[in-house]
Amino acid sequence: MSETDWPSWIKAAGIRVVKTGAQTLITLIGTDMVSIIQLDWPQMLAVTATTMVLSLLTSIAGLPEVDDGKSPISTR
Repeated sequence: MSETDWPSWIKAAGIRVVKTGAQTLITLIGTDMVSIIQLDWPQMLAVTATTMVLSLLTSIAGLPEVDDGKSPISTR
């Protein structure tokens, strides 16, 4: 990956992280059959943060949107 591709990778990875977090939180909210005030927000946000970190780590393996899916740490 060239130096000029880093901004593209950061943008694409950031979009994936935000989408993953939003999808996780929506899923967790939808599984509780209680009012929104009774939700366990700290636990739900912790799970969401974990999935966002995992999404970012997965993106290190490569993103199809950037540089033909090459990893940003690839030397080739």
